[in-house]
Amino acid sequence: MEKVLISVAPVAATDTHIDPKKIAEDVLECEKAGAGMVHLHVRDLSGKLTPNLDVFKETVERIREKSNIVIEASTGGVSNLTIQERCAPLYYDKVECASLNVGSVNLGKAVYQNPIDDVRYCVQEILKSGKTPEVEVFEIGMIHTTLQLYHEFKFQDPLLFSIVLGHEGAAPATVEALIALRSFIPDNMLWGITHSRRTKNDIFSAAIGMGARTVRVGFEDSNYIDETRQSDTNAPIVAHVTKLLESMGKAPMTADEARNVFRIGR
Repeated sequence: MEKVLISVAPVAATDTHIDPKKIAEDVLECEKAGAGMVHLHVRDLSGKLTPNLDVFKETVERIREKSNIVIEASTGGVSNLTIQERCAPLYYDKVECASLNVGSVNLGKAVYQNPIDDVRYCVQEILKSGKTPEVEVFEIGMIHTTLQLYHEFKFQDPLLFSIVLGHEGAAPATVEALIALRSFIPDNMLWGITHSRRTKNDIFSAAIGMGARTVRVGFEDSNYIDETRQSDTNAPIVAHVTKLLESMGKAPMTADEARNVFRIGR
């Protein structure tokens, strides 16, 4: 049976109260429901992005006390942080993976800035620190840039892309956009789906049917379970995607299966 990694991004960008204990408890329930990876930004207690790892480390330590889930840190997010500050979590030994953002894009009224010199710096630091990158692509040009960087920096195979759909100002959440972006990813590389502002699961279903190896869910993208239900915690959303996978003849990866498939820590 083919396995698909469910990654949970449990904290909304609009959250103004970060509680490491509450987040860790939610992540533990998400793992029980089928999640194999957790995606976390470095935030302070008020939710602001920061290079200070204190709150991030407390959250990760609480998770790691009782969980084997893969830890992924974001090097992105709309902020005024320098690229050096954004790379701060790369040097924390409990971080296993890191998001890599390779181009600038409009996200609503904000501009998510990733100039190429910053991108190259981030690539160097991800590889130097031994983290496994997950490349977030919001439009086709970013895939082209990633492939140039892949040859320039000699990334370890298999390279993992996350196709990000649904942000205002970026690629729309349509099957047509999914097909277009997927067609630019080489067949020897792996990819998954992130659907921002999701209210239903049709894009997830289409992506899984097309061969996605990861599905990202969680409050960072949406608190919807399906068209009729929203959730106060992340675990019910993960559980619903687990059922969706099972209905399509697939199953969620465990954390160790994900480490093997994506060569995390190797």
